[in-house]
Amino acid sequence: MEKHVYNVDIAWKQDRKGIMCSPELKKDATNEMNCIEVATPPEFDKGMPNIWSPEHLFTAAVSSCLMTTFLAISEYSKFEFISFKCHSKGILDKVDGKFVMTEVQLFPEVFISDENQRERALKILEKSEKACLISNSITSKITMESTITVQN
Repeated sequence: MEKHVYNVDIAWKQDRKGIMCSPELKKDATNEMNCIEVATPPEFDKGMPNIWSPEHLFTAAVSSCLMTTFLAISEYSKFEFISFKCHSKGILDKVDGKFVMTEVQLFPEVFISDENQRERALKILEKSEKACLISNSITSKITMESTITVQN
Protein backbone atom coordinates (compact mmCIF):
# COMPACT_ATOMS: atom_id res chain seq x y z
CA MET A 1 0.00 0.00 0.00
CA GLU A 2 1.30 3.42 -0.86
CA LYS A 3 1.43 6.33 1.56
CA HIS A 4 -1.79 8.37 2.01
CA VAL A 5 -1.91 12.08 2.81
CA TYR A 6 -4.81 13.94 4.47
CA ASN A 7 -4.86 17.74 4.28
CA VAL A 8 -6.44 19.94 6.94
CA ASP A 9 -6.41 23.74 6.97
CA ILE A 10 -7.07 25.78 10.11
CA ALA A 11 -7.76 29.51 10.20
CA TRP A 12 -8.21 31.60 13.36
CA LYS A 13 -11.40 33.69 13.32
CA GLN A 14 -11.76 35.37 16.73
CA ASP A 15 -11.24 34.82 20.44
CA ARG A 16 -10.27 31.14 20.92
CA LYS A 17 -12.14 29.95 17.82
CA GLY A 18 -11.25 29.02 14.27
CA ILE A 19 -12.47 27.17 11.20
CA MET A 20 -11.10 23.79 10.14
CA CYS A 21 -11.51 22.63 6.54
CA SER A 22 -10.09 20.06 4.19
CA PRO A 23 -9.76 20.71 0.48
CA GLU A 24 -10.48 16.99 -0.03
CA LEU A 25 -13.89 17.20 1.65
CA LYS A 26 -16.50 18.96 -0.45
CA LYS A 27 -20.09 19.49 0.72
CA ASP A 28 -21.77 18.75 -2.59
CA ALA A 29 -21.69 19.62 -6.29
CA THR A 30 -21.17 23.32 -5.40
CA ASN A 31 -17.52 22.43 -4.63
CA GLU A 32 -17.81 24.31 -1.30
CA MET A 33 -15.46 22.96 1.37
CA ASN A 34 -16.97 21.05 4.28
CA CYS A 35 -15.72 23.00 7.32
CA ILE A 36 -16.31 22.83 11.07
CA GLU A 37 -15.81 25.35 13.81
CA VAL A 38 -13.15 24.45 16.40
CA ALA A 39 -12.33 26.13 19.69
CA THR A 40 -10.70 25.80 23.05
CA PRO A 41 -13.05 23.76 25.28
CA PRO A 42 -14.87 25.60 28.06
CA GLU A 43 -12.85 23.84 30.78
CA PHE A 44 -9.88 26.03 29.82
CA ASP A 45 -9.42 29.79 30.25
CA LYS A 46 -11.51 31.67 27.66
CA GLY A 47 -12.77 28.34 26.27
CA MET A 48 -15.99 28.27 24.31
CA PRO A 49 -18.95 25.95 24.88
CA ASN A 50 -20.84 24.07 22.17
CA ILE A 51 -18.01 24.02 19.62
CA TRP A 52 -15.87 21.04 18.60
CA SER A 53 -12.55 21.10 20.47
CA PRO A 54 -9.27 19.31 19.71
CA GLU A 55 -10.10 16.99 22.62
CA HIS A 56 -13.47 16.10 21.09
CA LEU A 57 -11.87 15.57 17.70
CA PHE A 58 -9.18 13.32 19.22
CA THR A 59 -11.85 11.19 20.90
CA ALA A 60 -13.95 11.18 17.72
CA ALA A 61 -10.96 10.02 15.66
CA VAL A 62 -10.58 6.92 17.83
CA SER A 63 -14.31 6.18 17.91
CA SER A 64 -14.88 6.73 14.19
CA CYS A 65 -11.85 4.60 13.37
CA LEU A 66 -13.33 1.78 15.44
CA MET A 67 -16.58 2.10 13.49
CA THR A 68 -15.02 2.20 10.03
CA THR A 69 -12.70 -0.70 10.88
CA PHE A 70 -15.67 -2.67 12.23
CA LEU A 71 -17.60 -1.97 9.01
CA ALA A 72 -14.68 -3.11 6.85
CA ILE A 73 -14.01 -6.29 8.84
CA SER A 74 -17.74 -7.10 8.97
CA GLU A 75 -18.03 -6.72 5.21
CA TYR A 76 -14.90 -8.78 4.57
CA SER A 77 -16.17 -11.45 7.00
CA LYS A 78 -19.68 -11.39 5.52
CA PHE A 79 -21.01 -10.63 9.00
CA GLU A 80 -24.52 -9.22 8.91
CA PHE A 81 -25.72 -6.86 11.63
CA ILE A 82 -28.63 -4.46 12.00
CA SER A 83 -26.77 -1.40 13.26
CA PHE A 84 -23.70 -0.09 15.05
CA LYS A 85 -23.26 2.83 17.43
CA CYS A 86 -20.52 3.85 19.81
CA HIS A 87 -20.39 6.21 22.76
CA SER A 88 -16.87 7.31 23.65
CA LYS A 89 -15.12 9.29 26.37
CA GLY A 90 -11.76 10.98 26.05
CA ILE A 91 -10.00 11.46 29.39
CA LEU A 92 -7.74 14.51 29.69
CA ASP A 93 -5.38 14.57 32.67
CA LYS A 94 -2.15 16.21 33.72
CA VAL A 95 0.92 13.95 33.55
CA ASP A 96 4.38 15.23 34.49
CA GLY A 97 3.05 18.79 34.36
CA LYS A 98 1.56 18.44 30.84
CA PHE A 99 -2.02 17.94 29.69
CA VAL A 100 -2.38 14.55 28.00
CA MET A 101 -5.28 12.58 26.58
CA THR A 102 -4.52 9.62 28.83
CA GLU A 103 -7.39 7.33 27.85
CA VAL A 104 -10.19 6.86 25.37
CA GLN A 105 -13.05 4.69 26.57
CA LEU A 106 -15.15 3.09 23.83
CA PHE A 107 -18.66 1.74 24.38
CA PRO A 108 -19.69 0.17 21.07
CA GLU A 109 -23.08 -1.46 20.66
CA VAL A 110 -23.84 -3.80 17.80
CA PHE A 111 -27.42 -4.78 17.06
CA ILE A 112 -27.90 -8.27 15.60
CA SER A 113 -30.96 -10.32 14.72
CA ASP A 114 -29.64 -13.76 15.71
CA GLU A 115 -28.48 -14.61 19.26
CA ASN A 116 -26.17 -17.25 17.73
CA GLN A 117 -24.08 -14.41 16.23
CA ARG A 118 -23.28 -12.76 19.60
CA GLU A 119 -19.80 -14.27 20.00
CA ARG A 120 -18.92 -13.54 16.39
CA ALA A 121 -19.97 -9.90 16.84
CA LEU A 122 -17.76 -9.61 19.94
CA LYS A 123 -14.80 -11.15 18.12
CA ILE A 124 -15.18 -8.76 15.19
CA LEU A 125 -15.36 -5.80 17.60
CA GLU A 126 -12.19 -6.96 19.37
CA LYS A 127 -10.42 -7.49 16.06
CA SER A 128 -11.56 -4.02 14.94
CA GLU A 129 -10.15 -2.35 18.05
CA LYS A 130 -6.81 -4.11 17.57
CA ALA A 131 -6.69 -3.13 13.87
CA CYS A 132 -7.78 0.50 14.31
CA LEU A 133 -4.99 2.60 12.81
CA ILE A 134 -5.76 5.63 14.98
CA SER A 135 -5.63 3.58 18.21
CA ASN A 136 -2.38 2.06 16.98
CA SER A 137 -0.95 5.55 16.31
CA ILE A 138 -1.45 7.10 19.73
CA THR A 139 -0.08 6.47 23.22
CA SER A 140 -3.39 6.92 25.06
CA LYS A 141 -4.82 3.86 26.77
CA ILE A 142 -7.79 2.48 24.83
CA THR A 143 -10.46 0.55 26.69
CA MET A 144 -13.58 -0.99 25.22
CA GLU A 145 -16.78 -2.20 26.82
CA SER A 146 -18.91 -3.82 24.12
CA THR A 147 -22.63 -4.48 24.12
CA ILE A 148 -24.36 -6.85 21.72
CA THR A 149 -28.12 -6.38 21.49
CA VAL A 150 -30.43 -8.88 19.82
CA GLN A 151 -33.30 -7.24 17.96
CA ASN A 152 -36.07 -9.25 16.38
